Amino acid sequence: MTTVSRQLPAVQLHGWHALKGRGSRAALFLAVVAVATLLSAATPEPSRDQLKFFEEKVRPILAENCYKCHGSDKQKGNLRLDVREAVFAGGESGPVIVPGKPDESALVEAIKWQALEMPPTGKLTDSQIATITEWIRLGAPMPKDHGAGAGVSVRKTRGIITDEDRQWWAFQPIARHNAPPICNSQFVICNPIDAFITAKLGENGLTPAPAADRRTLIRRLSFDLLGLPPTSQETDHYLADETPDAYERLVDRLLSNPHHGEQWARHWLDLVRYAESDGYKLDTYRDETYHYRDYVIRSFNTDKPYSQFVLEQIAGDEASPNDPDALIGTMYLRLGIYEYNQRDVRNQWSIILNDLTDVSADVFLGMGLSCARCHDHKFDPILQKDYYRLQAFFAPILWRENVPAATSDEQAAYQKQLAVWEEATADIRRQLAEIEDPIRQSAMNTTRVKFTDDLLAMLEKPPTARTPIEAQLAYLVEYQITDGEGKVDLSTKLKGEKKERWQKLKDELAQFDHLRPRPVPFIPGVTDVGPVAPEVTIPGRRDTEPIEPGPLTVLDHAIAGTKPGPGAAELTSFANSPGASLLPANGGSATTGRRTAFARWLASPDNPLPSRVLANRLWQQHFGRGLAESPSDFGRLGAPPSHPELLDWLARDLLDNNWSIKRLHRHIVTSAAYRQASHGPEVAASAAKDPTNKWLARMPVRRLAAEQIRDAAEAATGELDLNVGGASGDWKTSRRRAVYLKVYRNKHEAVLDVFDAADGIFTTPTRNVTTTPTQSLFMLNGPWMLTRAKAFQKRLASDSSLTLEQKVATAYSLSFGRPPTQTEAADGLKFLQSNSARSDDALIDLCHVLLNSNEFLYVD
Repeated sequence: MTTVSRQLPAVQLHGWHALKGRGSRAALFLAVVAVATLLSAATPEPSRDQLKFFEEKVRPILAENCYKCHGSDKQKGNLRLDVREAVFAGGESGPVIVPGKPDESALVEAIKWQALEMPPTGKLTDSQIATITEWIRLGAPMPKDHGAGAGVSVRKTRGIITDEDRQWWAFQPIARHNAPPICNSQFVICNPIDAFITAKLGENGLTPAPAADRRTLIRRLSFDLLGLPPTSQETDHYLADETPDAYERLVDRLLSNPHHGEQWARHWLDLVRYAESDGYKLDTYRDETYHYRDYVIRSFNTDKPYSQFVLEQIAGDEASPNDPDALIGTMYLRLGIYEYNQRDVRNQWSIILNDLTDVSADVFLGMGLSCARCHDHKFDPILQKDYYRLQAFFAPILWRENVPAATSDEQAAYQKQLAVWEEATADIRRQLAEIEDPIRQSAMNTTRVKFTDDLLAMLEKPPTARTPIEAQLAYLVEYQITDGEGKVDLSTKLKGEKKERWQKLKDELAQFDHLRPRPVPFIPGVTDVGPVAPEVTIPGRRDTEPIEPGPLTVLDHAIAGTKPGPGAAELTSFANSPGASLLPANGGSATTGRRTAFARWLASPDNPLPSRVLANRLWQQHFGRGLAESPSDFGRLGAPPSHPELLDWLARDLLDNNWSIKRLHRHIVTSAAYRQASHGPEVAASAAKDPTNKWLARMPVRRLAAEQIRDAAEAATGELDLNVGGASGDWKTSRRRAVYLKVYRNKHEAVLDVFDAADGIFTTPTRNVTTTPTQSLFMLNGPWMLTRAKAFQKRLASDSSLTLEQKVATAYSLSFGRPPTQTEAADGLKFLQSNSARSDDALIDLCHVLLNSNEFLYVD
């Protein structure tokens, strides 16, 4: 998790010719190790991000499982875990945490049940253990007893929201700011964004950098909007275009390119913790999940209004039950981790709802709510009841399997042809069932007896006799039972003559495959358990009343009477009446309509959070940092925006223009601020005066994301498969873009893993950008990069008409989008000529070094 402000090069390009021997590579590796160790040696006070990690991920685990015996009321073994000083002091047996060393920490041994078995009520999940382990590895950051550290104070008021709370910048209405007038001729103004930026530059005595050259701009834009380097033809076309609006037309071409959605889908997938496996120990692969990934790509490519994008993901089944795209969107509600053998389905359902509540608050509201799950938020004006008001929107959901994501006509055609196949194969399938059903039933019975009697009693009830919560729990029980049946390998269970007969019947059935219709997409989705929602209360409180769905209390005053979405009063009284005015017309009595109401509130112009959050996220991905630096935490653990008026202007543009994301992209990338140079003598003064580039007097240099490194390397070698959409491919054999590779939670593709890709377990609003010896070792000696270098050489050697000089020039063009300088060309030619006896290997070395260079891995 170590993040450094200055990135180390994998290889310095000017010294590439010295790297042809293993000794030089080893020396470079040792140098990188030494510097990386030096950079990671400091152990500062907890940062805001670290405190946020503790409050949102760690404290809820401790509160739910540890504080009862090791909190303010009771300290078994003289150990207290809710106060920092006490945590580090330990208990009767000594310290339980060694900061930075989870393997030496008694607390980790205890929660892994390697020594003591804590908590005694049941072992933590693998994910919870991983969170505690990571927290200790980070140094066990947590707020001081009487303050949060990092300049943030604990709220003194409990259970109430004050006027001071409501004055926090993120809770204010979106203002309509006019761009400030700029008279100084040194400032270039391309659009209103520049007026806001340059006003701040002037206030801070800074001069903007000049515009970057055209080659830099097209490479920057292409990676930003497509996630890919520009081709030589695209670069040549842009350089030859001398019309005044050449740059703007380049932007429009890139925004309309189908690869745009692939790039920007990746950012969204990070947020919603997208993965294609269950997680936990078994980490079963989910074959259908790629449909959601393709849905996100399509949504960004078509510039689907963000309001519709949100509605489809939260309530597509309610709002548009006949729209396949909307139904696929609801897979958002099924992206969380799932433990296939969790027999305590009450706790399992609670974990599922908590995860969905936490992620939705982070993604759509930019507010970390998980701290409020157990008590009022320590730093932000978020009450414990607010957490459960938000959760009440999701409380009625019921999982559905095999939802046909197809139009009514497509479904009808499928069913018609399926009936033909079923009639033709009825007798064969009956005989197969006679063989298979007893084995499957036995497997189900084996799983069934593992549940408690009260859960089995719910399962035995007629569906109409179950309460809403009983229906939800019975579904999870039944899902595990039938899932166990599905895991039966009949080929190993059957023996002798019965197996031979079974295989013969399978072969006979295959003869009718020509009649079997091509299946429509079937996906896992959700619906509501019915028109009446299960009761939501604060766990562990006997005196609590049922909690109705509603907005954050701190926003009640700001959104009352909101139109067209629900206002605070409508939401908080949105109980179980199927006749409520906000129910979707096509929902009828089958749904509570709560999720539709929630989605409308999120898109309401009077809700100040979602539009600010989205605008800030777009800015973050273009400039490397949001105007508000903590993109999923607009509370007090985050930082106020550097340019608040600009952030409101961007948010207002979204609201005024039907939530068009492409329009805002265009505003940002056509600004003079975005077109600035990132280095050179002209930026030295601003770099010295504003080293963190807070006021944006220059464009930041940024390392490519993990997916971009992989895709760019395969683009240079000519291996990259640019087909769009479809099922995910295997890491080792697929040459498709990284976004189309299988995404497992417990194991990761090598390039993506080493260069800080998201893990698919937690929402990832900002990726770490680390510098580690492992990265250098991977790039220099890893088999993946060595294979790419050989493929690069093969591409260059495939054209026998190329001279050595032309091969060097082509290698530079494919790697960096530019020709080599005279010195580079001369050095490259000299190297190849001096190694003519091993010409293929020499060309591989040249290609290898170019793919390792700073210029390849970074964008100016």
